[in-house]
Amino acid sequence: MTLLLLLGTVLLVAQPQLVPSHPAAPGPGLKQQELLRKVIILPEDTGEGAATNGSTQQLPQTIIIGVRKGGTRALLEMLSLHPDVAAAENEVHFFDWEEHYSQGLGWYLTQMPFSSPHQLTVEKTPAYFTSPKVPERIHSMNPTIRLLLILRDPSERVLSDYTQVLYNHLQKHKPYPPIEDLLMRDGRLNVDYKALNRSLYHAHMLNWLRFFPLGHIHIVDGDRLIRDPFPEIQKVERFLKLSPQINASNFYFNKTKGFYCLRDSGKDRCLHESKGRAHPQVDPKLLDKLHEYFHEPNKKFFKLVGRTFDWH
Repeated sequence: MTLLLLLGTVLLVAQPQLVPSHPAAPGPGLKQQELLRKVIILPEDTGEGAATNGSTQQLPQTIIIGVRKGGTRALLEMLSLHPDVAAAENEVHFFDWEEHYSQGLGWYLTQMPFSSPHQLTVEKTPAYFTSPKVPERIHSMNPTIRLLLILRDPSERVLSDYTQVLYNHLQKHKPYPPIEDLLMRDGRLNVDYKALNRSLYHAHMLNWLRFFPLGHIHIVDGDRLIRDPFPEIQKVERFLKLSPQINASNFYFNKTKGFYCLRDSGKDRCLHESKGRAHPQVDPKLLDKLHEYFHEPNKKFFKLVGRTFDWH
């Protein structure tokens, strides 16, 4: 009862625009900035389940938009080392899943972590980058938001994409065809294979640049993040205007796993065992076809973003 009275007082004083409890699905381009951006938790007399430090849930000021199998989980975990970052634990899929988007920003807000006023809230959903409707929807929420995009060599990303789906099927004891059967059709590359489309970065980036200036999208080199994570994270800190808090000592190479793990306040942690899986053996001639297929799209992407990457 105390909580309800306090909330009623806050609403009367603030006089915000009323928001229906179940807002209708916003149409494309609909501005939603008037929706509630924070949920203030006021402790009850017992204090049980309350946020006693004044923390709130905020809409994200930064979103990791992709790409799938580009290293988004590693990026989020590394960024979470920063004390001024509060990261959503799960992929929210708000802007790309209609059943979530139809519930409005009020629902989206409830998926965010509690954070202090000085912290930056970050969400990651890798499917955003390749979903046509997402750029406009995010722009409608916040046109000044800062976006993070982590990319890998497109051919390697295709192999990682296949490997993830393969293991998902194996865990469910379901059959899955060899990668050659998916990549090839009638002796030519199967351009309808979704994993190929996800690696056509130029086409997807064009859609994002219709709504956001390039300066609002920081591209993380996923291949370099794997080899030497600290310099890449430093660039992310600068882009997000965070104080330099993450150090080289926060990373150490795990020889058993074959990739870098994190050290935070004396505690070591590595990514889930599903990360860094070995790719299937692929015929070198098929790899050559992949490299050839991505050659021109990669050149267009380099020109579009004004930088190059060490891809085949």
